[in-house]
Parts: sequence; C-alpha cells; structure tokens
Amino acid sequence: MSTAPGPLDAAPAPPASSLAQRKRQLVSTELTETALQLFAHRGFEAVTVDEIATAAGVSKRTFFRYFASKEDVVVQFLAGMGAEMRAELAGRPVGEPNSVALLRAVSVPLAACGDHAERTLPVVRLILRTPALLARFLEHEARWREELAGELAVRLGLDPEESLYPRLAAGMALAAFDTVLRRWSEDARPAGPTALIADAFALLTPALDAPA
Repeated sequence: MSTAPGPLDAAPAPPASSLAQRKRQLVSTELTETALQLFAHRGFEAVTVDEIATAAGVSKRTFFRYFASKEDVVVQFLAGMGAEMRAELAGRPVGEPNSVALLRAVSVPLAACGDHAERTLPVVRLILRTPALLARFLEHEARWREELAGELAVRLGLDPEESLYPRLAAGMALAAFDTVLRRWSEDARPAGPTALIADAFALLTPALDAPA
C-alpha cells in the first residue's frame, strides 16, 4: 500500500494555540476599529462600552477580556505607533546619518496615517482634542523618547547617562512628530503628514547631524 501523502496530508494542521491567537487578534482588531470610528464620529465621552460591543458583534463581557476600559482602546493604538518607530530605528543601516534614521523612524506611523487619512485623521483629532486621551498621548510620547534615545545610544555606542545627544535627538524627532500631527489635524485642507515631517526635518538636520 502506498504511503505517499494525499492532498489532505500535504501540510500539517496549524497548532490550536496559533488558531486561538489569530482569533484573538481578529477580535481585538475589530473592537479597536469599531471603537475608534465610534469615538471619532460621536465623541469619546458619548460612546459607551455597550455600544462598542454591540457594533462589533460581541458581548460586553468579551470587550472586557481585551480592554480594561474604552480609554485602553486608544492607548493600544498609541502603543502601536511607538513600537513601529522603535523597530524602524533599530533596523536602520549602520552609518546612515542620524537625521535620516530618525526621519525614517517617525515617518512610519505618519505614513500609515496619511495612507488611511479617512479613518485615522478623525482619530488623531479625537486624541488631541480630548483631555483624558491627550494626557495618555503625552505619557506615551515621553516613553517613546526614552526608547528612541536608548536605540540611538546603542547605534552610536554612547552612554545615555553620560551623553546629552541621545535624549536631545530623540526629543527633537518627537517634537517634529508631535508638531506634524497637530498641524495635520488642524489644517482644513491638510498636506500629507509625510510631506510635513520632511519639511520639519529639513530644519532639524543640521543639529541632528552635528558631532555627538
């Protein structure tokens, strides 16, 4: 009898844990997208957890398996921005000018926002105009500054406790990021955030590329 694998034996079944993780990610993404759009259109304070769960097609109990509060939905959105910037900076080529590496790092989430402006612009406006969410955004920016400074220190072989450069450079890059988000959200006919961040870095480049 032949033991050659048939069509159903061609590939092993994915582990149950992998399927469960994918399912959790899908539910989390759906809840996030639904909540952010409701917040953007009706205002953060006006939307309840019950309404988010109903719109996403899940129970309130399911919502609380993923998020401790509706504020945490926005916090997760912000955390993703920081992770993208840090990963991009860590992966930039050795020897690339610091201004270029930092520009590429902060451009990643800005480019994503610009590519999906119809969905992300209302969310950015919501964050910047809601005091509770703005406070969380500023908390995240402070954390991103330390993370980017750490990556810069490793990249340049500097001691961040001894050298002023890593924190100053990271702070300048994030000041540009913050300024661009605010300008983009306020302009009635906004230029793309990628173009705005390039303009901002044109002003910062001489300082960023000065000897550390």
